[in-house]
Amino acid sequence: MQRSKIYIRFSTILFSLLALSIGAIIQATTPDSVEEPIQYSAKAYFPSQKEKEVFGLKKQQLEKALNKYFKNAIASGKIVGAGVSIVKGDSLLFANGFGKRNFNKTKKVNGETVFRLGSLSKGFTGILAAKVKNEGKLDWNDKVITYIPDFELGDEANTDKVTFGTLLSHTSGTPYHSYTNLIEAGLPLSEIAKRFKDVEPISVPGEMYSYQNAMFALSSEVMLKATGDDIVTSLDEGFFKPLEMCYTNMTFEGMAAIENVALPHSPRGKGYRTLKLRDSYYNAVAAGGINSSASDMAKWMQFLLGKNPEIMTSSAIEEVFNPVIEIKGHQKYYQRWPGHLSSHYGYGWRIHNYLDKNNQEKIIWHHGGSVNNYRNEIALYPDSDLGICVLFNSNSRLSKTVIPDLHEIVASIFERSEFEMGQGDNASLSESTN
Repeated sequence: MQRSKIYIRFSTILFSLLALSIGAIIQATTPDSVEEPIQYSAKAYFPSQKEKEVFGLKKQQLEKALNKYFKNAIASGKIVGAGVSIVKGDSLLFANGFGKRNFNKTKKVNGETVFRLGSLSKGFTGILAAKVKNEGKLDWNDKVITYIPDFELGDEANTDKVTFGTLLSHTSGTPYHSYTNLIEAGLPLSEIAKRFKDVEPISVPGEMYSYQNAMFALSSEVMLKATGDDIVTSLDEGFFKPLEMCYTNMTFEGMAAIENVALPHSPRGKGYRTLKLRDSYYNAVAAGGINSSASDMAKWMQFLLGKNPEIMTSSAIEEVFNPVIEIKGHQKYYQRWPGHLSSHYGYGWRIHNYLDKNNQEKIIWHHGGSVNNYRNEIALYPDSDLGICVLFNSNSRLSKTVIPDLHEIVASIFERSEFEMGQGDNASLSESTN
């Protein structure tokens, strides 16, 4: 009897200790800000079948609208081929191609077809710069001469004001496109940096916007000295590999070795002449030396919209989109987009303010690019969690309006209610796209 009591008391004590331990574990793993159990909504993770069907129908309608738009452009001779990617939130709406890789052959452009990006490369450089800054290895106000001792622009006082940030915002005070000819001639950046001593500044650094390639590309030399890694390694290891951007590369050899490549074209008569790939700008990857595909650009845009915080936080990314300098005037093609209010440049990106159809002020993060007769556009609408990228293998005038055109198409489909969509009826949707 006595032994039984001892067993009962021991069991009671053991149970109590176990209960206290479990309670301590639960308390330690519960966020301090949560005072009551979290009630998860199944709908947030698993949309209803009806919602899935409506979303699927909207994607079908978008594909039909894009087919119509680009087939008309091809039929009218405006373009040879195009790689197109559109993302919204966590969803890939479209990543495919239209037209031909080579005007004189039959192979079509698809989502994996590689194009030269030209100055869309500057957007990658700006983001890399923000990453390096966020790691504490550089600051926007760091002087260029600290990292490139041979650099000189104007007198000593002026040179002292040229910073990492002025390089990336086109505000170093150099004349428009200074030494772009040396970039195209293939000179190494280390040599070009020395030549700026012969350039007469047009403004005090930080005060005037003047678009550059050579000066902008010097930012990669600054990052090389600060981190020990060249820009090809930094972009590849920092972004392309973790984002699984398998079709993106940064060399002429890499581009030339690809079978699924869109070749450049120039107009000839009622058709087009196929051109050769050139090796220009691969000595200045930061300004214009990246090659990529529609499918990879979709991954890049989702990253820019903050969908990969494990790679880089949204707050770090958005530093490049803070306006640094106003782009004055009204003559640029993007300044004629519907509702345009103003344009600024950040670090490797243009930032536009515009009024939407509801008279609400919104923002576009944007850049254009051209090189070797390729012409490209990328635009992100952070207020709508939307990204649009179009890559052309000809220097098409359509590039000037393709972003607002496609934005209108997307908005007309994805901002419509289920009732307006014909209450999810497939036949109604098909009729509305014809």
